[in-house]
Amino acid sequence: MGPGGSYHSCKELMVSHLQRTSAAPGAGLHTWDRFSKLPYPKDKAFLYDTFPDKFMWAVGTAAYSVEGAWEKDGKGKSIWDTFTRGGTRVSRGDVGSDSYHNIKGDLRALQQLGVSHYRFSLSWPRIFPNGTKESYNEKGVEYYKSLIRGLKEIKVQPIVTLYHWDLPDSLQNLFGGWSNSVMVELFREYADFCFKTFGSDVKFWITIDNPFVVAWHGYGTGVVAPGIKNDSDLPFGVGHNLLKAHAAAWHLYDDRYRSSQGGRVSMALASHWIKPSRTRQESSKACQCSLDFVLGWFARPLFVDGDYPPCMKRNLTHRLPSFTKAESLYINGTADFFALSHGPALSFQLINDSLRFGQTEDLGLRMLLYWVRAEYNNPPIFVVESGWYGSGNSKTKDAKHMYYLKRFIMETLKAIRFERVNVIGYTAWSLLDGYEWYREYGIRRGLFYVDFNTPDLKREPKTSATFYSKLIEKNGFPQLPENRPAQGVFPCDFAWGVAASSIQVDTIPTQFADPSVYIWNVSGNGELKKVPGVQAHRTRHCADYGIILQQVSHVRDMQVSHFHFSLNWSSITPTGQVSDANETLLRYYHCFVSELRKVNISPVVALWHHTGKLSSLPAPIEANGGWQSEETVQAFAEYARLCFQRLGAHVKLWITLNEPNDEDLEYTMGHQLLRAHALAWHIYDSEFRKAQGGKASLVLHMDWVEPAFSFNREDVEPANRVLDFRVGWFAEPIFGSGDYPVVMRNWLQQRNNIDLFNYHLPAFSEEDRMLVKGTYDFFAISHFTTSMVYDGVEDKYTFKDKLQVQLISDVTWIMSSRRNSPVVPWGLRKALNWVNSRYKGVPIYVMANGVQEDIARFNDSLRIYYLYNYINEALKAYTLDGVHLKGYFAYAFSDQRDPGFGMYGHVQEEVISKSSVGHYQNIIRHNGFLPLGTAQQQCPRASVHDSGRYVLTKQPVVGFLSLVSSCMLITVCLVIYYGVKRHKLITKK
Repeated sequence: MGPGGSYHSCKELMVSHLQRTSAAPGAGLHTWDRFSKLPYPKDKAFLYDTFPDKFMWAVGTAAYSVEGAWEKDGKGKSIWDTFTRGGTRVSRGDVGSDSYHNIKGDLRALQQLGVSHYRFSLSWPRIFPNGTKESYNEKGVEYYKSLIRGLKEIKVQPIVTLYHWDLPDSLQNLFGGWSNSVMVELFREYADFCFKTFGSDVKFWITIDNPFVVAWHGYGTGVVAPGIKNDSDLPFGVGHNLLKAHAAAWHLYDDRYRSSQGGRVSMALASHWIKPSRTRQESSKACQCSLDFVLGWFARPLFVDGDYPPCMKRNLTHRLPSFTKAESLYINGTADFFALSHGPALSFQLINDSLRFGQTEDLGLRMLLYWVRAEYNNPPIFVVESGWYGSGNSKTKDAKHMYYLKRFIMETLKAIRFERVNVIGYTAWSLLDGYEWYREYGIRRGLFYVDFNTPDLKREPKTSATFYSKLIEKNGFPQLPENRPAQGVFPCDFAWGVAASSIQVDTIPTQFADPSVYIWNVSGNGELKKVPGVQAHRTRHCADYGIILQQVSHVRDMQVSHFHFSLNWSSITPTGQVSDANETLLRYYHCFVSELRKVNISPVVALWHHTGKLSSLPAPIEANGGWQSEETVQAFAEYARLCFQRLGAHVKLWITLNEPNDEDLEYTMGHQLLRAHALAWHIYDSEFRKAQGGKASLVLHMDWVEPAFSFNREDVEPANRVLDFRVGWFAEPIFGSGDYPVVMRNWLQQRNNIDLFNYHLPAFSEEDRMLVKGTYDFFAISHFTTSMVYDGVEDKYTFKDKLQVQLISDVTWIMSSRRNSPVVPWGLRKALNWVNSRYKGVPIYVMANGVQEDIARFNDSLRIYYLYNYINEALKAYTLDGVHLKGYFAYAFSDQRDPGFGMYGHVQEEVISKSSVGHYQNIIRHNGFLPLGTAQQQCPRASVHDSGRYVLTKQPVVGFLSLVSSCMLITVCLVIYYGVKRHKLITKK
């Protein structure tokens, strides 16, 4: 039935009812505001949950991309066959993935995935070579019948697309393709044949795929076939005809086939997502307009009122065709579900800046799903295309594709569970590598790798296929026990600390600094008068340094038991000689550690902190070869002895070297650093340990490295290799065998032989091996984040050539403001277990753990989330895994010394306590995570624990209060005495 007749009276009633009950047009506008107010970062955290029962898991392909056989068995030419033979294009889809000759291979791939549905498209010119039913091609029809029979045998339901961009070329030549309204009836005729021929076995039909790309890029930009451009009004006329053609096919199915076949029909609408460039209402309106021009162009006529979005009308005026009332009624409501396409195709990458309306494109599938729900009155949504891609030279290890697939599925799950969006199915794209339209073979989107250089175009599952099949098997991401937060407490002597790369140094006393002598003019006005030429010889006290008292006060307020900071070697001995030591600075450091001890905080002091390319060595030592020189090693040993002598009475935990294991460091320098550490440790052990009772070790930087996929044993090797190079490089000589890791030595030897590189890894003499091995009292790590690795090449910027590994991140992880530093709490637990498994029973300290956040955010919610979850993973390592964990240090103390990492911020001269301080205090107060209703852990009170943790006891408090009271009493008496005396003198006068 066409537009007109008695049909309209019924349709008008139905539409008016729908309009009364549907959401107001433009209701999606509040989407950006809604998501901006969700709790951060909790809302970004991974959701462990499953999809609803009977959720449809699908995978898809497009005929021109995969079928091949472009002129075999009577198939006619499509516009893509013509388009790829012109212009600057270098390859064609003549063969694609050769699915036409490999139905069995495709069916095997579908079985391996375990999908419930397979979306594929019919090639119009394969069925009707010249576009009309008179050119019916039986062999082409038989191919699709065979495919559908095969799907039925393996219990996979077809989702059939009638038109996926491959228009019969004859229709383009005769009529100008979709620019001519005659296409409406021709498409209806083609659809009628398909419904009649295949419909008994098809329950989901897609009439037209991505009409935006067909209209905008086929007849506007010319990026895709038929490649027409330079007529800016033509795309809107094409879109008009596409909507009419879809409506004609839908009504045809509704009138003739629905009652017998029981299927559903829709149009696949693709869209990007876009976010405001500024937090203003105008920006949200611009975003709304961007979506209206891409998605709303076709969705609003189908789902709202049979007309185009107001934004399009305002911007295009007469350039946009108009619908008659009859046409609007005919088009409105012609979709049984919302078929949404989302991914890296042309629908996402708009190419034209004008369609962004000055805003920023984004990959927010979850927000797009919510927007569709709000804008179009919560329709059932079937995601009919979603996924990512890999480079054209990638093979079966497509980690990037896999993790983007994971992200989009996760966002779909969140939309279902959190926003109550009615998503009924998800389609991963694509089943096979194939011809990718205007990108030709430059990218690969398949879950199955196709070797285009083999005669049979062999198919092989990629890691993304394995991931998708496992996910379908579990119907989502069910929560595992290790994902749940742990409850419990740490031992009573656990060291709770905070770390800083350095402390603020100001050696000018701020209190009682004036050496002049004053007298009180009691006979005059009572003012103090300076006595000329007389100065007092007053001994300086630690309390004179106000900056020390301020820092110590803030550390004490955190309720930590330990404070970790680094000394400045180049400032303590500027010449490198201990005979030229800066006594003023040494006194300052001595005051700092002694003031910490007075408030029962144990200092943890690092002698040398590696600062990357910025030298932290005394200038003469740096000029003399730095760590390459043996003289530097000896100078460091003497410097260490000096520090032990002057500060050791107050320091019970020493760090010789802080994070020396920089992967950019030359191996010869690393060798010397190991020797320097060993010499310093032996000096402490033989000369100071007995009297001072402290412990010494070094801190190794240890971010965790996870295999990008672990579907077989080989996948773990790249991660183990990276850990041996990053951590084992320094750990194995000290805590293990006394030599570098075997993996490290063998790999470098192999690389030297094959690639003619010169990676020189020094050999330990027996003397050096004995010197270095065992020089520790504990194992200390700094840990911040986690990365993933595999032995492929996908991004040259993150490919580590020396180790032949690709570094990536899981895009579902919460990202911090620091580049390549996502928040991955479980990485800390794995790092601790790695240390424990390698060096069984060694005491371990997490000496620095923190996240960078905007310094202006005093309500530092990301840091709060980070601390809670990382400490919880540390608790799991202690309570569940048996790791001998002795302490945890949050990093960092203050933004002033460690910008962006601090738990204290600064506004001009004022120190501001961030929200994370209170949350960290709460964890410390409970010594972990007590279950609700559980009594507080009872720990014996003592002034000093074995770990060096100091606790304020009752007697010192009483003594301190007595002293303060006495001082106040004396002061009051003096004030009264001199006040009375002055009064008597005035009276006498």
